[in-house]
Amino acid sequence: MNNAVAGFSKLTKEDKINWIANEYFTNPSEAIATIKQYWNSDSKLQQLHDEFIENTITNFYLPMGIAPNFLINDKYYSVPMVIEESSVVAAAAKSSKYWSTRGGFKATVLNSEKIGQVHFIYKGDVQKLENFFNTTKSKFFSETENITKNMQKRGGGILDIELRNKTNELENYFQLHATFETKDSMGANFINSCLEQFAKTLKVEAQNYDGFSEEEKNIQVVMSILSNYVPNCIVRAEVSCKIEDLAEKKIENPQEFAEKFVQAVKIAEIEPYRAVTHNKGIMNGIDSVILATGNDFRAVEAGVHAYASRNGKYSSLSHAKIENGVFTFWMEIPLALGTVGGLTSLHPLVKMALQILGKPSAHELMQIVAVTGLAQNFAALRSLTTTGIQEGHMKMHINNILNQFQTSDEERIMIKKHFESNTISHAAVVEFIENLRK
Repeated sequence: MNNAVAGFSKLTKEDKINWIANEYFTNPSEAIATIKQYWNSDSKLQQLHDEFIENTITNFYLPMGIAPNFLINDKYYSVPMVIEESSVVAAAAKSSKYWSTRGGFKATVLNSEKIGQVHFIYKGDVQKLENFFNTTKSKFFSETENITKNMQKRGGGILDIELRNKTNELENYFQLHATFETKDSMGANFINSCLEQFAKTLKVEAQNYDGFSEEEKNIQVVMSILSNYVPNCIVRAEVSCKIEDLAEKKIENPQEFAEKFVQAVKIAEIEPYRAVTHNKGIMNGIDSVILATGNDFRAVEAGVHAYASRNGKYSSLSHAKIENGVFTFWMEIPLALGTVGGLTSLHPLVKMALQILGKPSAHELMQIVAVTGLAQNFAALRSLTTTGIQEGHMKMHINNILNQFQTSDEERIMIKKHFESNTISHAAVVEFIENLRK
């Protein structure tokens, strides 16, 4: 078996599938059938999916669920969530219902500035470079006007460009550090196009600048790229109520619950091992809405975790306090999202998700996403500080175990009845299935 292949990208889709099936599977026809089982029967829709990425062989499905009853800034939302992990949608829905009777969630976009950089090497007098930049700065704006004019009509564009000296960290290294407003688009292509024009302008103008020596004119552009770290593109999400109003069936002593909850958050603020899992729970909510709305969850993840480390130590994204008898739980998080461009106008389910959300602006989507993350975090901490995380999670996870063992409808009824009054664990469920089948 030789797993190397030449010219794979040039093969037809059928030939790619045949090669994969024959190279990696003992039963190629069965592998081909599985691959084709996930094709869409609508050929145009399948072609659309095929063209999202390269070397496509099939579609990979994830479940799409709905968490209803999100009251955000006095408006109700049903939030679409795409995720493979059981109990996440249930937890979000439980939190949304809980807070809908306690004033709901409040969310505010504090800033929506995005960042891009031209990274370059300059060997010469720093003062000369600063003089050159100040002389040339207006040209960076004027020579990108053909790129920015449509964005400017929508109220966006280039906000500012700075020259940054990074030579104390890397020899001869400087940046053009630019800030942007991209309104309802995430703006990656717009920002990168502007940056590449900045790089051209930088090199051409340096060659024509009389204040430079011949060596200084040869500025070397290393790369021009947006940053997914957006510490000035921040949304705040918050819930609060009087401590006595926290009471429900599983919170019989609201004062004790609030104090324990605040302690749990404080532990995540100072203990990185806990903070990572704590923030992962927040991202369960955030990523699932980002996926449903066709945004880039990898970019958001990278930026969020950098933000969680901004003070030199990885820490909790969320915070909690008790003040004058009022419990407050909040989070400020960087989110660069879009509701136009990318998959938002191409993927039919993304269009549907945005329709369900009421065709939100980018700022509104930022608020919805942040709130879902906070709701997810509240649900996890409520479970951890009361019944424990496994009780609810295993109730949801049991279906995965039953599917794994291909249980019949009759077996499912008996298994679920048994575990209504017995502790659920993977081993316990497997043992019960084996005993049933004996």
